[in-house]
Amino acid sequence: MLSDEVEVDGERLWSRLMSMAGIGATANGGCNRQALTDADMAGRRLLTRWAGEVGCQVRVDAIGNLFVRRAGREEASPVVMTGSHLDTQPTGGKFDGVFGVLAGLEVLETLQDAGIATRHPIEVAVWCNEEGCRFPMAMMGSAVWAGTLPLDTALALADRAGVTVREELRRFGVPTQLPMTRQPVKAALEVHIEQGPVLEQRAKRIGVVTGVQHMSRHEIIVEGQEAHAGPTPMKLRRDPIRVLAEVLPALYGAARERGEEARLTVGIIETSPGSPNTVPGRLRFTVDLRHPEEHEYSALRIEAERVVRSALQRHGLGGQIRCVWEAPGVTFDAACVAAVREATAALGLDALDMVSGAGHDSCNVAAVVPTAMIFVPCAGGLSHNEAESAAPADLEAGANVLLRTLLSLAVRVA
Repeated sequence: MLSDEVEVDGERLWSRLMSMAGIGATANGGCNRQALTDADMAGRRLLTRWAGEVGCQVRVDAIGNLFVRRAGREEASPVVMTGSHLDTQPTGGKFDGVFGVLAGLEVLETLQDAGIATRHPIEVAVWCNEEGCRFPMAMMGSAVWAGTLPLDTALALADRAGVTVREELRRFGVPTQLPMTRQPVKAALEVHIEQGPVLEQRAKRIGVVTGVQHMSRHEIIVEGQEAHAGPTPMKLRRDPIRVLAEVLPALYGAARERGEEARLTVGIIETSPGSPNTVPGRLRFTVDLRHPEEHEYSALRIEAERVVRSALQRHGLGGQIRCVWEAPGVTFDAACVAAVREATAALGLDALDMVSGAGHDSCNVAAVVPTAMIFVPCAGGLSHNEAESAAPADLEAGANVLLRTLLSLAVRVA
């Protein structure tokens, strides 16, 4: 880095990451800070305190998205945005999402310490319920902000105990009755751990993310008939597991035929009544499909639906396959991607252009704002896991790329 250029404080960033990790800490070294729980709100309060110490303003919108704002010389001009999320999986790690939020805060404090002014205001967003594990809608807050999910629909989402998003937001004093507004935004950036092994395997420090692959989640229901496991002959059973036994090899084969970039995940398998000596009367399982190429993704979806319906018909059982969530692939803004490349090159960091395998809030943001993402390696590509780990030097490098890119977009004036 050139001596006359400012750098983030890597030790301060790491210290804050570890402090945030203490909120909702698990016995195995991870985090359980699910959306709109007491732990999630405690994390938000800590961030708000840090933001106040840096001299930034904080506001919350009607769906619980939090925004930390550093003023610009031209306050009426569109903001330059960064950020990610603070909520985690039940057995999540210390870095997924939270790195993007705290790297953004670190950039704001670095600019403040150096007395650097920007023409455009800079805001750090904390998107509500990105993980979608407590309330069944991943990337919820950013979807409402972008206008792709109605506010009332999101507020009505309920967790397994029947508690709604609206109830939890009101419990924490969020004014859900206010209309959703979206301020003008010039550009948005999100820095994130890769959540995959590519950067580590190729010894690259920075991933320049050019887009996000196509993805969808499907629920399959098979209706059979409960029967005693002992007296009922095999040929007389209406056993839904026979459909599962036939479908799984076919689905994995379909994914294999579409190359190394195809992804297929069976995340949930449930039988009812769930007794070891009863033939199940009902089967439910989920299938997650992903591919960066639209035609390959579409073909995989069509084949999955064909395989399930054919198996149901062959075994004479009722049921269905339905898409419960879909996120079309995203191509990030060319100018924003170029700004990330330029910042990475200026810092002399080894980089790799790549497509994200995971969904991020930037997918929703990109629908309405020029957007790009920055990846840093994570150990073994492991994420959504208590053992999730990232090297301090890599996190510092990612934050410095974010700093340089934000400065170029927000236009440094002093």
